[in-house]
Amino acid sequence: MNESLLPDVSVSTAKPSSVKADVLVLGVRNDDDAGDHASTLALLGFTGEKGQVVTVPAGEAAKVSTVVAVGLSAEPDAEELRRAAASGVRAAARTKATSVALALHPAEGDEVTAVAEGALLGSYRYEAYKTKPTSDDDRVRTLTVLSAFARQSTVVDAVERAAVVARATALARDWVNTPPGDLRPPAFADQIVERAGGTPVKVSVWDEKRLEKEHCGGILGVGAGSDAPPRLVRLSYEPRKPVTHLALVGKGITFDSGGLSIKSGAGMQTMKIDMAGAAAVVAATLAIAELGLPIKVTAFACLAENMPSGSATRPGDVLTMRSGSTVEVHNTDAEGRLVLADGLSLAVEAGADRIIDVATLTGACVVALGERTSGVLGNDDALSESVLDAAKATGESMWPLPIVEEMKSAVTSSKIADIRQHNPKPYGGTLFAAAFLREFVGETPWAHLDIAGPSFNDGAEHGYTPSGGTGVSVRTLVRLASDLVAAGA
Repeated sequence: MNESLLPDVSVSTAKPSSVKADVLVLGVRNDDDAGDHASTLALLGFTGEKGQVVTVPAGEAAKVSTVVAVGLSAEPDAEELRRAAASGVRAAARTKATSVALALHPAEGDEVTAVAEGALLGSYRYEAYKTKPTSDDDRVRTLTVLSAFARQSTVVDAVERAAVVARATALARDWVNTPPGDLRPPAFADQIVERAGGTPVKVSVWDEKRLEKEHCGGILGVGAGSDAPPRLVRLSYEPRKPVTHLALVGKGITFDSGGLSIKSGAGMQTMKIDMAGAAAVVAATLAIAELGLPIKVTAFACLAENMPSGSATRPGDVLTMRSGSTVEVHNTDAEGRLVLADGLSLAVEAGADRIIDVATLTGACVVALGERTSGVLGNDDALSESVLDAAKATGESMWPLPIVEEMKSAVTSSKIADIRQHNPKPYGGTLFAAAFLREFVGETPWAHLDIAGPSFNDGAEHGYTPSGGTGVSVRTLVRLASDLVAAGA
């Protein structure tokens, strides 16, 4: 796997005027006069408006050669600092700087974490398939966050934590960006095993024969049409004296043609992204382990390629799931819920205290919430609130949606099987899909993250979000684990 290289990051008590770097990213609040650079910035029309970015020569005011001024509000929160750091670093990268210092008025803890995280995430670029990738001489290699509190262990720890989480997010982005022919289920499983090597995370892989032996009819049914057989990858992180047991389940459809209910050509164009949920839960598990959080994590990456062929599952077929329930298939393009059902059953069997699944599950969620917001549904209000709190803290936009009462009868309305796979009505698709998944979690507290919209950015980069794979939900999952530890679960 060709990984994207993120810069090294550190924290320093150096002053903006004396720090040694190629470029200084300087936060200018809208109530600030910008100091020695005020007149130059004014000539360029810089007003300090939130999000505004201007690049100027440093002159005699600093030891750096270039200053990137970034507008901030009077009291910027962590998310504003994340975005400002990313925008500043991207502007610095355009000058071919190799070292960047950031003076965005960070204090302690979350603010320093936000600046470091934003700078790292804004540095991301995916060039694995470029014949002439950016050379080391032309890319940002070092980032220095300036803080008066840099010698405090909590601040040093905050920067190190930001680096771990940013690398995990970049890993998920890399996997989502990889062309689908190079990341079919067996190859994806192999890469997960490779990434977990040398970490405290134990990995086991079930091939198609083991999946059949274990009665995982959902994963097998979805992968039946492909000549690249499905895989289920289980990751286990079990520290001493964990405060709780969290299970993570990820949808890993490495390419979604729609199967026999085939998509249009345009609809297939970005369907390499349909494994973003699996990428997120794997990356988050590895980050939680690297941080040494005292929380047991069991993750299931449910990997299959949804293709049409003579062996593919047909509309009208009935699959027997890991739980023993039978499911009548109506639309083979609603395949994600089938692989997740087996993963959720295994999470329950593992004895998890809480289960989170992550999936690019429904186009209906994109219709409801747009391209930058994930839906959160579940059977436990407290867990959903914990997820939403973690998302807010990390700046990932998520919104609660209900599993309404009438969806229960719709899910169980099949005339020949226990469960109906696809919504009989043309609306409420996200709610129906969540109600379907709920059938496989029993009484275990569970939350479902539908990341269909924000998992991939088809447009221009914005804030710390690049074009292509975004790595959405990795940071939320790691923060949730940290919050559970802090609360003693």
